This record gives sequence, structure tokens and C-alpha cells, in this order.
Amino acid sequence: MPVKNQTISLQTRGDADVLDITTQVAAAVQESRLRDGIVTIFCPSATSALTTLEYESGCISDLHRLFDEIVAPDRQYAHNARWGDGNGHSHVRAALLGPSLTVPFSHGRLTLGTWQQIIYVDFDNRPRQRELIVQIMGEP
Repeated sequence: MPVKNQTISLQTRGDADVLDITTQVAAAVQESRLRDGIVTIFCPSATSALTTLEYESGCISDLHRLFDEIVAPDRQYAHNARWGDGNGHSHVRAALLGPSLTVPFSHGRLTLGTWQQIIYVDFDNRPRQRELIVQIMGEP
């Protein structure tokens, strides 16, 4: 089974910046010239994560509110005491969603639901330049 690797570069604002990366992932699948298979997106970062969501302002606002309620940035975090970088909450938030996502594709197209987009969330407390790894496996 052929395996293709690509990257997606992102510039984020930090502070739970939510980016819709569906178009970039779909383009990577198209460029692979594979017909049916799976695509895995991985963020090599301890303060960012991937998931699916309807990418619209209400859902994004709800996601921000949820994370503020369950992992508030103003709590005390042992990570902050050790490193002094103030992003202990960012690590915990990222751990809840996880660093990777796998999506099947068929006939060269992602099999996402009608209102489902692939989103990347940068929880760090400052803007960052990020690079995601995209691995595509499938049949031509």
C-alpha cells in the first residue's frame, strides 16, 4: 500500500486559535493521487490539537467557553511553576483533544459529514509558526 507524506504550515495567534484546515488536507489527498484510503494529520506540538467541528462562529465560541470552564488559564499549574512560561493550561487542553486525527477518503475525497470540518487548535499562549504532518495511505 503506497504511503505519501506532506506537511501543512500554519501561522497561529495562540490562545485557542481555531483554524479550519479541511481544504489543505483535501488538497494533500488530491495531490497524493491515491483513490481510497486514510489520511492522518499529526501536530508535533504539546500545546495544540486536532479534531472535527462545524467551523462556524457559534461552535467556535462554545468550544472556547468549554475550555475556559474546564481548564481555566488563571488556575495554578505545576508546569507554570517549573518553567514560568504561563502555558500550563495549554498543555492540559491539548491533551484532552489529542495530537492526531485520521479521516478516511474514497474516490480521492474526504468522507467528512456535511457540517464537519477538520480543525486545528493552537492552545499556546502566544502566536506560533506550526507545521503539521500529513500521512496518506491508500490504493491508487
